[in-house]
Amino acid sequence: MVRPPYGKSESFFQSECPSCKGKACVTSCDEKIIFIADDGTPALSFKQNGCTFCDECAKVCEVGVLSLENEDTSTWINAIFRISTQACVAHDGVICYACKEPCIDDAILFNGMFNPVIDNEKCTACGFCISRCPTQAINYEVLELKNEEEKV
Repeated sequence: MVRPPYGKSESFFQSECPSCKGKACVTSCDEKIIFIADDGTPALSFKQNGCTFCDECAKVCEVGVLSLENEDTSTWINAIFRISTQACVAHDGVICYACKEPCIDDAILFNGMFNPVIDNEKCTACGFCISRCPTQAINYEVLELKNEEEKV
């Protein structure tokens, strides 16, 4: 699952979040992208919007799973985004910047007016590009969050 930013570890999500009664992370999200999965843990859905990294979910997390003190994950979402060259209309010669316009990190680069690619060095995986793409050509691969005992 794609987790909200500011998370400590996957094991922390699994151990602490299901017992959280408030689910304040969900109600604090102005973009309405945080939902509670079947296992009781928070996850992100980019169908309508993306993450603005406003910090609110971390500020209201009562159990500390999401915390602004998690420097290594503070502005990181556990996913890598890619543009499908088969589904993207720009790769077929249609002028389309729907994915680039909402990208505040300027992570979507074009070869001329066509052939967009995502610069993973700049991309924060905020997800705004997914909901804006008219052909749903942007997908992502979920990266595993490290467990506390695995971190060096």
